[in-house]
Amino acid sequence: MRLLCFGDSNTYGYDPRSFLGERYPAESRWTDLLARSTGWEVLNGGCNGRSIPAPVSAAQLPQADGLIIMLGSNDLLQGCLAREISARMERFLMPLLPTYSHILLVAPPPMKQGAWVTEERLLTESAMLTGAYEALARRLGIAFADAGLWGVELTFDGVHFSEAGHRVFAAGIRAALECREVPPCSLG
Repeated sequence: MRLLCFGDSNTYGYDPRSFLGERYPAESRWTDLLARSTGWEVLNGGCNGRSIPAPVSAAQLPQADGLIIMLGSNDLLQGCLAREISARMERFLMPLLPTYSHILLVAPPPMKQGAWVTEERLLTESAMLTGAYEALARRLGIAFADAGLWGVELTFDGVHFSEAGHRVFAAGIRAALECREVPPCSLG
């Protein structure tokens, strides 16, 4: 199986201890851990600072059997509300639905108080994003996973995964993908 993981700095593997956007080593990034544990080809389509882009055609993305998408944290940090982010995500996903046979929409773990998360609004809206994404996934008929249920450790900034968090996230994603093979199964 060939999976495209399209996301932000947590997909990229950003190490928040760095000053120049450096990454954790490959043995610590969730995408690489997923590839090693499954034998699948996992394409890391993560980009630091990425918010939900304008809609694209599937031809603009690498060819893959499945798409894992986790975005929304940067949109929150830019002041968007959960319902606005969900609407953006819907516009982004619509042109991709006919192309990918498997799409997994992942709600990022809710933010926690930290160096980047100093407003109550961010805590509230990041928690609300989960329900908005779950409703969207149901409406579109795609798979959904709630990474907030997996116990992903966040770093001092309240947004980025720690190395241990990447390991937990990789295990959660793998379980969610394997669960899809044996319905009915909740991907939360």
